[in-house]
Amino acid sequence: MSLLAMLVAAAAPAVLGDPAQEARARALDAEIRCVQCENEPIAQSTADIAVDMRRLVRERIVAGDSDAEIRDYFRQRYGDFVLFRPPWDARTWALWLAPLALLLIGLLTIFAARDRTRAGAGLQPEESER
Repeated sequence: MSLLAMLVAAAAPAVLGDPAQEARARALDAEIRCVQCENEPIAQSTADIAVDMRRLVRERIVAGDSDAEIRDYFRQRYGDFVLFRPPWDARTWALWLAPLALLLIGLLTIFAARDRTRAGAGLQPEESER
């Protein structure tokens, strides 16, 4: 049992003394993606690199970096993929607008189908057979 406790203690980052700083660190840990696991935030990942990334987040907070500076640091080092919410810029506009475009296309398709159904309902029986 003590081996398990040592493993958990080794994987957990040092808790910051200031509760506000620790809250910032935990929020950032949830926003930054583990580059090894790819679909897990570093807060949940047990990969060695995620442990290093959590430690680095806390070091940068203690050094006085803002949340934006910390995100930018990881973004510069690992690319936009490391952030669960990529920034809005010329390279990512399609990523942000794609759900809206798909919704609009779907609604237009539904309305077009309804209009065709209504137009077909007004025909006489012998006209609809043509």
